[in-house]
Amino acid sequence: MRSRLVTVRHLLSRTAAALAATLVVTLVLPAAPAAAHGQLATSTPLTGTVVREPLTQVGLYFTEKPAANAHFAITGPNGSRVDNGWSYGEPKRLDKPVQEYFMVNGVFEPRLYHTGFPAMVTVAHWPAKGRYTASYLSVASDGEAVRGTVTFDYQGSSTAAPAGWTAPTAGPEPALLAQIEGTASASPAAAGNPTGATGAPATDPGSAAKKQDGGFPAWLVPALIVVVVAAIVLVAARRRPAARGASTPGRRPAGSPRKAGAPARSSASPARKNGNRAGGPARRGRR
Repeated sequence: MRSRLVTVRHLLSRTAAALAATLVVTLVLPAAPAAAHGQLATSTPLTGTVVREPLTQVGLYFTEKPAANAHFAITGPNGSRVDNGWSYGEPKRLDKPVQEYFMVNGVFEPRLYHTGFPAMVTVAHWPAKGRYTASYLSVASDGEAVRGTVTFDYQGSSTAAPAGWTAPTAGPEPALLAQIEGTASASPAAAGNPTGATGAPATDPGSAAKKQDGGFPAWLVPALIVVVVAAIVLVAARRRPAARGASTPGRRPAGSPRKAGAPARSSASPARKNGNRAGGPARRGRR
């Protein structure tokens, strides 16, 4: 009985683990096709690397041309900005292609991008050694926001700022923020970028409507079902052995009455004969 309970408990534990794995897959998989278009493919320098010589520019390469009103900034160790504007550069072939997803006839289909379109951010000076952060904010051709950071460690010599240069403090343009927020003012004309930077209208009405739709996510329903089933299985796995153990009848105590008509067993078993009877004379051996 004990081995049977162990087997049942083991089976329930494996079932719970399988359901938990299913839940993880259910929650993670829908996030893959949601990757924004025009994402960062690579950079110069790469994030997490060490720079030992003062660079004049930091290159950020995207899977499509950044918007004309994109915002770029480079911050030094002391928190002040050291960027001095940006410009487009020459596209280059990526060492490793980047995969993005597009909705085609209601199905997400992957596409590989082999070319990086750069935004070259000018560095005014390198005030000190330490960590520098290059941040970017743009809008892809499908209307999705493209944002992120690249961090690297500078260990080169310090350089002086250009004469008359002051650290910039301006943030993203209001038109760019309006595009990202999906407001009515986020039109191609308001952004000043009808097609130019990305080769397509910066705002996709379909994507804007999708952002404003606050409906219940479809993938959340199977996720909730999996959570409920997993909880039920876990509770059953804990309670099943205890319930079975409680319902198992205990052993019959010694001396308990038996069914009518059943012969009673002798309470004491007769002693084995060891060769001579008790109190009898010893058996003589044969001559």
